[in-house]
Amino acid sequence: MTISSIIDFAQVLTEAERYRPAAEKILKGEPDQAVYNHYSSPCGQFAAGVWEGAVGQWTVSYTEHEYCEIVHGVSVLRDKAGDAKTLRAGDRFVIPAGFQGTWEVLEPCRKIYVMFEQK
Repeated sequence: MTISSIIDFAQVLTEAERYRPAAEKILKGEPDQAVYNHYSSPCGQFAAGVWEGAVGQWTVSYTEHEYCEIVHGVSVLRDKAGDAKTLRAGDRFVIPAGFQGTWEVLEPCRKIYVMFEQK
């Protein structure tokens, strides 16, 4: 590997993958989303990039471990018991594989993510 193999998020030009959660997962709003997946490992278990989400709420079920850093906006993550954590710019956290609940975007949100899918 050489220095040219380093992925610099500020310089990489990744096309957005635009999507919306499946209709049965949407609880409210129009949660359009975009992912700029800047890196995926050859084995397919590790990925990193930028995610953007519009106002709305949907159910989530994590099969991967995900590190997140909110860089813009406000979201609320709730577990199945209804306990909530408000996430704002500057917050850094890990969502472990197996987490189930809801993600709600209150203000358009942007996060840096790093995911590991354990097989």
